[in-house]
Amino acid sequence: MNTIEHCEQLVIEVYKHFDASHDFQHIERVRKNALEILETVENADKEVVELAVLLHDVSDPKYAKDLTKSEQKRIIQLLKLPQSKVSHINEVIKSVSFNGGNEEVPKTIEAKIVRDADRLDAIGAVGIARTFAYGGAKGRKLYDVSETPRSNMTVEEYRSKDTASVTHFYEKLLLLSNGMMTEKGKALAEERHAFMELFLQNLREETGELI
Repeated sequence: MNTIEHCEQLVIEVYKHFDASHDFQHIERVRKNALEILETVENADKEVVELAVLLHDVSDPKYAKDLTKSEQKRIIQLLKLPQSKVSHINEVIKSVSFNGGNEEVPKTIEAKIVRDADRLDAIGAVGIARTFAYGGAKGRKLYDVSETPRSNMTVEEYRSKDTASVTHFYEKLLLLSNGMMTEKGKALAEERHAFMELFLQNLREETGELI
């Protein structure tokens, strides 16, 4: 069993405990996106990209019941990787999160690939499905016309308020396509962004609300 297979075996058990918006199918889709982007760039470390994809949500604070426990650190230790590779993987994962707009600037091509790949799965048809899956798991409203989408939030403000699912489109999802870091990511994001715009337009028409 190689390192990727070992990592996959370990993370599958973690993702079983998450809801459908962040399960292992999400990881498989992100890996597919990442491999597609990888084909269009040069000198990227494929192993770092795949390991970062597999690990990027295992310690997601949205699901962490024990904030002193790091599944990411635990699994990386079990993989027995060189310290240079561990540092690279951790740096890539740190660059992925949106954090209410308080995001890290990707420093390597691997970080750009993984961030684009993850964000592609947050938009388009799958992104819409994931948004409502997460909202349903958390008991959130579908939409709330009284809510004003926030900007210039701190990480704490972004994570602490249970906004309606549609509000999340305006606070995050509709912002992602403009922040793609790779040419392939930008091209793939364009159609997915347009689909979200169409969805919101249809939702406004069907509800008669200014959503």
